[in-house]
Amino acid sequence: MSLEAISEFASELAGVVEEQPFGPDVDVLKVGGKIFAILSPESSPEAISLKCDPDLAIELRLRYAAVIPGYHLNKRLWNTVHLDGTIPDVEILRMVTHSYDQVVAGLPKSVRQSLTSSD
Repeated sequence: MSLEAISEFASELAGVVEEQPFGPDVDVLKVGGKIFAILSPESSPEAISLKCDPDLAIELRLRYAAVIPGYHLNKRLWNTVHLDGTIPDVEILRMVTHSYDQVVAGLPKSVRQSLTSSD
């Protein structure tokens, strides 16, 4: 799965915006002003960092060699996923959705409600 395909998928989620706050080489996906995905096209292979429940983060790291603790992030709450073809696309999309859901759950109630009312 490519970063472009992931970005297209994520853009369909309510309230998602794509920005480049760290410069032109790194895209971030945000919801409610909070980052839920960091896309790294310059890494080889391409990689995406995603927020994750701490217990699930450990489980995913044990299940997939391509999932490592978040690079330059809180390693308890973030995973970096190398897009090397070893993880099924459906699982990657699940990870993206989980990250989105983790961030949405932490948003103020009014912001969460505005996301559901915009569907």
